Amino acid sequence: MSSEAAAARPSPWSNFFQGLQKMGRSLQLPIAVLPAAGIVNRLGQPDVFGDDGLGWTDVAKVFAGAGGALLDSDLGLPLLFCIGVAIGMAKKADGSTALAAVAGFLVYRGVLHQFPVDCPKGQTLVGAACVDYSSKAAAAATYQNPGVFGGIVIGLLAAFFWVRFHRTKLVSWLGFFNGRRLVPIIMAFVGIVVAVLCLWVWPPIGDGLESFSNWLQDLGAIGSGIFGVANRALLVIGLHQFLNVPLWFQFGSYTKPDGTTVHGDINMFLSGDPHAGIYQTGFFPIMMFALPAACLAMYHCARPERRKAVGGMMVSIAATSFVTGITEPIEYSFVFIAPALYAVHAVLTGVSMAVTWGLGVKDGFSFSAGLIDYVINWGLATKPWLIIPIGLGFAVVYYAVFRFAITKFDLKTPGREPEEEVEDVTKA
Repeated sequence: MSSEAAAARPSPWSNFFQGLQKMGRSLQLPIAVLPAAGIVNRLGQPDVFGDDGLGWTDVAKVFAGAGGALLDSDLGLPLLFCIGVAIGMAKKADGSTALAAVAGFLVYRGVLHQFPVDCPKGQTLVGAACVDYSSKAAAAATYQNPGVFGGIVIGLLAAFFWVRFHRTKLVSWLGFFNGRRLVPIIMAFVGIVVAVLCLWVWPPIGDGLESFSNWLQDLGAIGSGIFGVANRALLVIGLHQFLNVPLWFQFGSYTKPDGTTVHGDINMFLSGDPHAGIYQTGFFPIMMFALPAACLAMYHCARPERRKAVGGMMVSIAATSFVTGITEPIEYSFVFIAPALYAVHAVLTGVSMAVTWGLGVKDGFSFSAGLIDYVINWGLATKPWLIIPIGLGFAVVYYAVFRFAITKFDLKTPGREPEEEVEDVTKA
């Protein structure tokens, strides 16, 4: 093998890192469903169409059932992540990849539901319920629930086995099951194996994750701030979803008034937990106010002859951040030009997370921290009005920091590029 060929071969670390990035992109697919789930779920809340709102109880039930189906931490959410990961991780995936993932997940879940968790002391398991004969009360039995982690594992296995076997040819008399038809059958047996392993290994893992979640929650504003810094830092390399998914969809638990339990900060907030939102609230001041202020600073720092062209772009991406909470177009406009400035942004995001939580502000989102989620979830939030003055304060800080850094260090933010670069782009 030539030295050139050896040099061209990707390193194991490079392959691993690319795999993580691909996994992160795969997690975006199920997350994209959540805005619809959040809006529909919100419409089913008592203070909207329910008894405390318009009084349209049946309409509220329709919306609550629809939103709850997608946000269900036992079936809906794990299945969405399972399918999304399978499609995203399998090369040249098609409908059979999703079918294999669904087959594996349903078998896996079915096996888990054959083994209820022991009922609390004084209660007896009767069918699928824990019954207290002394008080004649009954509650639904609970089961081991790895949640989105289980869905992701099944999705990864579905992708692996689909890539490995979707072109397999069997003997002629089994020819009907060749290729893509074989993979769902394989995944059914894989689902059994994974479920049996979960029954054995998940209880200590689940207890450990719950303890870690409680510890992080007990850190309060400090824990929220650490999450904010890490979230923005990992965004640059596309690995932020590895941090988001456990905290937003798995860690923590809240029992709703109807007795069902939900997991993850987003689900807990949308289900009415008054203590949820620790990993969401602080994003609102940054995404609705601070980053649009950074856009204004970049516009003011652009060369006069480029200001009009840059202004249109900045208005567009600032409005996108303010309304929807999508910030990547802003962040990628300066992260590679001024990494130190992005580091300041990450730290200030952590400060925002800590400040909002420290002041008792609790808010959340189904998609991102933009105006849409801010308005829709106003009734579920605690002190949501404080986000506006906090956001305006951070807007002033961001504008001052960005304008100073751009002019002091002559950063080539949009509108300050060398003339030859602008000419090359225009000609292209």
